[in-house]
Amino acid sequence: MSSSDKTGKVKRLIIIENETMLRDLLVEVLQSYPQCKLIGTYGDGAQGWAAVSEQKPDLVFLDVKVPSLNGMEILRNIKAELHDTRVFVCSSYFSAETIRQALKSGADVILEKTSGLDELHKAIKKILNDETYMGPGVVKVLREIMLNPEQDRSLDSLTPREREVLQLIAEGNSSKVIATKLDITTKTAEAHRSNLMKKLGVHGVAGLTRYAISHGLIGEELDYV
Repeated sequence: MSSSDKTGKVKRLIIIENETMLRDLLVEVLQSYPQCKLIGTYGDGAQGWAAVSEQKPDLVFLDVKVPSLNGMEILRNIKAELHDTRVFVCSSYFSAETIRQALKSGADVILEKTSGLDELHKAIKKILNDETYMGPGVVKVLREIMLNPEQDRSLDSLTPREREVLQLIAEGNSSKVIATKLDITTKTAEAHRSNLMKKLGVHGVAGLTRYAISHGLIGEELDYV
């Protein structure tokens, strides 16, 4: 299968996807589009964002739940710093909060991983033609959002650093490890932990982890560190 975009320009793209099988599938599918030139694949969010920041691709295929730096933070960084880069966001499960955050942050395409290949090709064609697209599962959740506009929006109260610390806590990192990863003091990491509990109204690491899962920052299976 092949496709052409509106300009005929070859588009450089990077894939940031935690699941190896899906990452390999995306590579195979995208190689069938002559307008796509793959310049990198990454399973780690921080490494992926570093590559995107340096190479400034035209397209980024982005998993919401990647370790080190989650997809929502990468999306925000891209839209804040790389205005010409379009982003295809995917996830195994989209909560109402995740979709709201993705739309607010400027995602161009949002597709659930449970979609079939036909739906994937449809979404790829849309982003290659500089169009937006939302998968049927995403549209269904959007309808639910419209019926329940008073959903929890407390994630908006967190700073980018606090969201980063929340993800690292939920991934099982101690304050000392978080301090090393973020180049801050252990005391500062512990202060962030305390502030997160107060802002979100939860108690302990278990409460922060449940919050992170329910708001799409990490997956339910913590098979990475």
